[in-house]
Amino acid sequence: MAAFAGLAVVPNTTDANTGVREMADIPAHIMRQAKSHDFRASVRIGKSGLTETVLDEIRQQLQSRDLVKVKVNKGLFEREQRSEVWQYVAEQTASHLVLQRGNIGVLWRR
Repeated sequence: MAAFAGLAVVPNTTDANTGVREMADIPAHIMRQAKSHDFRASVRIGKSGLTETVLDEIRQQLQSRDLVKVKVNKGLFEREQRSEVWQYVAEQTASHLVLQRGNIGVLWRR
C-alpha cells in the first residue's frame, strides 16, 4: 500500500472543455515525467495530419510505456481546434491526456 501513498482516491473526473483529467487523478510521478524537458516527443503528427497510421503508432507505444509525448507540426491545426484534437487522440488510443501545451500533448496509458 505504500506505493499508493501519494495518490489521492478521487472519482474519475475529466474537464469537459479540454478532456484533460483532473490533477488529483494523476500520480505525481507521472506529472513530473510528463513535464520534464528531458522527455522527448516520440510521435510527430506531420503534414499528412492525424491518420490511422499515426493513431496505431501511438497505441503501439502506449502498450510498451506509460507515457507518450506527441508533437503536432505548427500550423496543422488552429489554436481553437487543439483541445478537440487531443481529446480525439485520447479517445481513439484509449488513453488519458495528462498535459497539453501548445502543439505538444502527453498521453498516459489507462
